[in-house]
Amino acid sequence: MAARTSRSSAKDRPSYRCTECGWTTAKWLGRCPECQAWGTVEEMGAPAVRTTAPGRVSTAALPIAQVDGRTAAARSTGVDELDRVLGGGLVPGAVVLLAGEPGVGKSTLLLDVAAKASGPSHRTLYVTGEESASQVRLRADRIGALSDHLYLAAETDLSAVLGHIEAVNPSLLVLDSVQTVASPEIDGAPGGMAQVREVAGALIRASKERGMSTLLVGHVTKDGAIAGPRLLEHLVDVVLGFEGDRHARLRLVRGVKNRYGATDEVGCFELHDEGITGLADPSGLFLTRRAEAVPGTCLTVTLEGKRPLVAEVQALTVDSQIPSPRRTTSGLETSRVSMMLAVLEQRGRITALGKRDIYSATVGGVKLTEPAADLAVALALASAASDVPLPKNLVAIGEVGLAGEVRRVTGVQRRLAEAHRLGFTHALVPADPGKVPAGMKVTEVADMGDALRVLPRRRSRETARETAREQPREGLR
Repeated sequence: MAARTSRSSAKDRPSYRCTECGWTTAKWLGRCPECQAWGTVEEMGAPAVRTTAPGRVSTAALPIAQVDGRTAAARSTGVDELDRVLGGGLVPGAVVLLAGEPGVGKSTLLLDVAAKASGPSHRTLYVTGEESASQVRLRADRIGALSDHLYLAAETDLSAVLGHIEAVNPSLLVLDSVQTVASPEIDGAPGGMAQVREVAGALIRASKERGMSTLLVGHVTKDGAIAGPRLLEHLVDVVLGFEGDRHARLRLVRGVKNRYGATDEVGCFELHDEGITGLADPSGLFLTRRAEAVPGTCLTVTLEGKRPLVAEVQALTVDSQIPSPRRTTSGLETSRVSMMLAVLEQRGRITALGKRDIYSATVGGVKLTEPAADLAVALALASAASDVPLPKNLVAIGEVGLAGEVRRVTGVQRRLAEAHRLGFTHALVPADPGKVPAGMKVTEVADMGDALRVLPRRRSRETARETAREQPREGLR
């Protein structure tokens, strides 16, 4: 009897639910752990047990081989690099979320896509909630994104946006941005959890019913996460991240989620005064063309998704004027550069690095985060410390361990093929690289000792200076 009483009392206990994200708990909290909102957890009654009776089906179930897949065929956006990431183009009824930092070029890219995807049988509706229609028109004039079949509206009310969709009947809708549109039937400011969820849900329903492709612009927080409820990323079909340094020309569109294709593709773009253009071969942005080799530089091949890109690593060492020497990096992970310094000092017997200021960077704003760039970083540091340039047309690929060994990395053959295509003739790689392109000399290295032997002659900076002083005197004699 006591067990029944305790069991019934447990059922009668109140439960609490967050009004913003719907998270439930058995006790009241001042702050929702899911969406981090304050004062949104409210008590709700015990849920009644309900049963759903079988109803009428909208479409009979068919064997999968008899389902017509032509209705889900992708249509090109007119931008090849974006089609690469999307898996061929936009599928009718698909909802795509493009998120990125302010000023990175999201609106410029989507305005260009809206103009190129429009046509006599494919109208495009561009709705802006952040700018006026005249401001968007000025940008369209600048980047050449004018089309008779591109319709423009400036709205922040969800019902007005749905009214424009009814009037225009577009094949493609671009909304910039989902955080600026609000529904008058939902409490809360634009950009709040409830508002973003309602706006996204209404547009997704409209897209699925009409077979209309939708591109949503999303803001990001200071931590780089997409602003709004996490449910937004689950509702949409495709999530794309727009990356890039505002001080560099390179922009990357990276797939985070894609129900219609792979997520390991990356689109490369160049942002300039006339707009944004796709880069089918972006490796030239990351290289510096020189007539002669310079100490402290080394080339590597990184993989962005499936795409190999040749990048340049630069290093500079100078005498330090402070007790704690500086360690400055740009485009490289500081922790991995510190590891390479420790490996060079302990395994490579280069002892001059500990008391010098060391600066390391990449060219063109590219960020190298994969371990395959370790060998190039280590060789660039060793070249800068010894003041001896590496041989020309050399690329270095490999991960370096704390014991000094050079480990294998993925995609070595693709990396070597890209380096050979760009004219590089010599490569340092880990053991067993696989098929090597014809005419390319590949040297297998097992550890840092083998890799450092590519330096023509290791000499100290003081020796180099003495040699430079003696050369004019020999000329006078």
